[in-house]
Amino acid sequence: MDLALLRTFVTVHRAGSFTRAAALLGLSQPAVTSQIRTLERQLGRPLFLRQARGVTPTTMGDELAHRAAPHLDALVEIAETGPDNDASLRTLHLAGPPEFTAERALPALTELTGEDGQGFALRASFGNAEETLEGLAAGHHDLAISTARPRGALLTATTLCDEEHVLVAAPHRAEQLDSAELGPKDAPALDELPVIEVHESLPFVSRYWASVFDSRPAAPGTVIVPDLRAVLACAIAGAGLAVLPRYLCALALKRGEVVPLHEPAIPPLRTYFLVVRTGTLAMPHIARAHEWLHRAAAHWG
Repeated sequence: MDLALLRTFVTVHRAGSFTRAAALLGLSQPAVTSQIRTLERQLGRPLFLRQARGVTPTTMGDELAHRAAPHLDALVEIAETGPDNDASLRTLHLAGPPEFTAERALPALTELTGEDGQGFALRASFGNAEETLEGLAAGHHDLAISTARPRGALLTATTLCDEEHVLVAAPHRAEQLDSAELGPKDAPALDELPVIEVHESLPFVSRYWASVFDSRPAAPGTVIVPDLRAVLACAIAGAGLAVLPRYLCALALKRGEVVPLHEPAIPPLRTYFLVVRTGTLAMPHIARAHEWLHRAAAHWG
């Protein structure tokens, strides 16, 4: 059985689509279709059911992928790196949200890149969850940090960490509020303050309001800046209230530059996932970065 046909088959199985598999393999879609048909003729059984959107593996297809994928991943790793290749010569392409990647992931991985001369080169790019997962699936990145868990077999996700969200404002803004009005299930007093957010849809504030107050925010966004670090700077300057990850505003809270406006018994959380293309953890540099980030995340408060 031709190994090239098997590699195409495993890629289609993981991608769930001839079109996406063709992009990952650098082939045309007709070439991928032809290879799958050739393999099906050799085996005498269909491997996929063609559907309007992509393909679904048959029982035979699932069994073959389960048996073949680990061995193919190992062969691809040897072919790409060579048996004596040092992981320090490889480049790791990381993608994720700008604030979390800059404040959490990059400092941890930068430490690893120079570890005893056994590190790797590092390239990072920023984007939202949809952008980073699409780029990872297309082969532009090796490792992605995402707030969304991907679907399908092409990408494999593991939980990295949770971040706590805090409702904050500058001290003089907090003094404008009547704390007696701020109950556990409503927030009328907060409607008096302008809102600082990363998008017009108010994703952080809306999530906080739904989780803590079981309602929607009444005030529109007054300052919209697409970076949480800029949101924090505007909050410190007194532009209004903001919902921020605790790790990002911890120092400002300690200095008294901002203060919490509300401290619920169960604070809202957001989960981050560490995502790779299925099978690529056979690559030593990706596996080391993946493991290192999980180790670092265990100490992130």
